[in-house]
Amino acid sequence: MTTSRSFLLVCAVGIFSFISYNMVRMPVLSLFAESLGASPERIGLIVSVSTLTGVFLKLPSGALSDIYGRRLLLRIGVVAFGLPPFVYPFITDLDALTALRFAHGFATAIFAPSALATVAELYRERRGAALGTYTACTQSGALLGPFIGGYLVYAAGFQTAFVTAGIFGCVGMVLFYSLQLDVATPQSEAKGLGVVLSEMWKGVAVVARNRIVLITSMTDAAKMIANGALMAFLPLYGVSAGLNPGEVGLLFSVQSFTSFFSKPIMGRVSDRVGRQPLILIGLLICAGTFVSIPQTSIFGILLALSAGFGFGEAVVSSSSSALVADSSEFKRLGAGMGMQGTIMDIGHASGPLLAGVLIANLSYGQAFAIIAGIQLAAGGVFWLVMRGRSTGSVMV
Repeated sequence: MTTSRSFLLVCAVGIFSFISYNMVRMPVLSLFAESLGASPERIGLIVSVSTLTGVFLKLPSGALSDIYGRRLLLRIGVVAFGLPPFVYPFITDLDALTALRFAHGFATAIFAPSALATVAELYRERRGAALGTYTACTQSGALLGPFIGGYLVYAAGFQTAFVTAGIFGCVGMVLFYSLQLDVATPQSEAKGLGVVLSEMWKGVAVVARNRIVLITSMTDAAKMIANGALMAFLPLYGVSAGLNPGEVGLLFSVQSFTSFFSKPIMGRVSDRVGRQPLILIGLLICAGTFVSIPQTSIFGILLALSAGFGFGEAVVSSSSSALVADSSEFKRLGAGMGMQGTIMDIGHASGPLLAGVLIANLSYGQAFAIIAGIQLAAGGVFWLVMRGRSTGSVMV
């Protein structure tokens, strides 16, 4: 396959796989857990446990892709997207549902680092644009999946929603297996398990000493802390401010649509002007819009702030992934993307927890101000570390 056809294949598989994943994740999963008798605390655990899978597995799976090549890990990942949805209709126990969610989390934990590394390898000169386009494709799953899943639950019940999610996942799986991906990948002659583990952790150690990868990933984590806080508490704040649930849902849709359309554009901009300025600007936009949300109850203003936060997310994400790729050795590219995914998932998982503690003891305004301060602090540290380095530098 040519470079462009390989890229289109990865994007197409990403679209179908993430539609499938998000059909189960939002809002079907919470409603299904509630139907099984889950308490709010247990629902929170069930929703977050798949993110914890990514925390533990994205870095080692990315490192393994450096050893065995991207295609093997991608093959495993698409299977992890396609098959688990067919198991949900047979679940009648909350413990089993929690275990299934952890297993379903293998999909993004295994697929995402290898897919990002593949795109970065295909387009070394235009990584910002390519990564922005690919992540926009996967985000289309976050746009379409919840809408399709929610409608099917309402119209036909949980079983139909889960089976349809499985069908979408299988389409992605069939696409990937029927069209062979052609991308140059580092290979290892290692055969024994001990040698493979040694090579894997050697890659992890190299990435862990890469200050640019670490600090760039931490800016993503700071952004995702705010994202997670919004996912958990914007609905509650919106209702308390007098919005109806439909209006609150529109806030999330506007945020996602803005991010979806902005990522490819801002990726191209980062290829031209450099990654570092855009990461700083994006964090400022995220912090400014985030801290302003609890200061108003006017629906139109909240829509504008949600759109602004989505734009800030796109500015950061389209540059941060490209900078991590730029700053990683070719033979450690998978480990670099895995490190970014792990740190980002830590931020995403901790956002609702931190916001919950702060809101329980302070006001919405004070809690949001503290989280916005974390984003500004991350931007300040990033600027200090990167000061004096050339924009888009390749190695530490």
